[in-house]
Amino acid sequence: MCAVRRSTPEAPVTRPTSRDVAQAAGVSQATVSLVLGDKWRGRVSQRTAGLVRDAAQELGYRPNLAARNLRLGRTRTALLVVPALTNEFFARVYTGAARVAAEHDFGVVLYLWPEGVGPARDPFASARAALDGVIASSMAAGALGAIRGADLPLVMLDSDPAGTEAAALVNLDMADGMRQVTDHLLGLGHRRFVHLASAVESWTFEVRARALAGALGKASGTVVRTAPAPLTVDGGRTAAEAALSAPGPRPTAVICDDDILAAGACKAARRLGLRIPDDLSVTGFDDLALATAVEPELTTVRLPAEEVGERGMSALLAVLDGRPPQTGDLPVELIPRASTAPPPRAH
Repeated sequence: MCAVRRSTPEAPVTRPTSRDVAQAAGVSQATVSLVLGDKWRGRVSQRTAGLVRDAAQELGYRPNLAARNLRLGRTRTALLVVPALTNEFFARVYTGAARVAAEHDFGVVLYLWPEGVGPARDPFASARAALDGVIASSMAAGALGAIRGADLPLVMLDSDPAGTEAAALVNLDMADGMRQVTDHLLGLGHRRFVHLASAVESWTFEVRARALAGALGKASGTVVRTAPAPLTVDGGRTAAEAALSAPGPRPTAVICDDDILAAGACKAARRLGLRIPDDLSVTGFDDLALATAVEPELTTVRLPAEEVGERGMSALLAVLDGRPPQTGDLPVELIPRASTAPPPRAH
């Protein structure tokens, strides 16, 4: 009869606890919780916070996120609602939001609402249970109706301060951007303009239109034709071609609401036999990669898209922690390139 050799069961591996970290750092467990929960600023010195982080790293301590989230009633998940990631601007917004979220052990779930699809259903069985808050672009505001009932903190991006119930706003100084464009073109000597305006109904484009009208209205001898266009290259080309072919003196500059429309305006100019910038100046807005892909390269307004995402996520975290979010519009910058020059002498 063979004897069965019984192996001695291995002792269970013990993982370091917050108490172990506190003892190693010479602080209380409450201090460990504040530091590792990223709530130490103003309560714990920077030196002490460093000691706690070093002790946690040396011990290989990892907080039990599931237990902490259950205790706090948090899922540590934010929903980012944007029209589409095919637009480079919103892809960069996501990059910025995800970067800040990762620094605070948060996840970002993307919810796309392409124009024309219609109001969307709640992307989760229960938004209240699945999310801590929502960050949304005003261009995708139509999707918010499905989750408003969840009573979640809402941070709006590029949205009308007077027309939202959001807990926080993150806006770009779009009006100043359009003023920079008009100042640039007026300074070059242009007086006859086409405004290639996005046909998308959005507060951000309304702001640009009002700023353009206000700036050009103060300059004597200016004439502006507004040409609404779908937010596509072909839409911009069609609208620009019609505006530039209309009866009367031809405009010498096309001011576009977006780089995509500006690319369409450049195609229209070529079809009409116009040289850029010798016969026609063209400006864009956003400073997408497209702006340096066209020839000549596009004068446009640079928007800090990643910073928009960072500020949006930071604002949501502040609201969740009961802190006032950062305020003030983000600055934008005109980037002059080769698509603008003084108008032809004959004009």
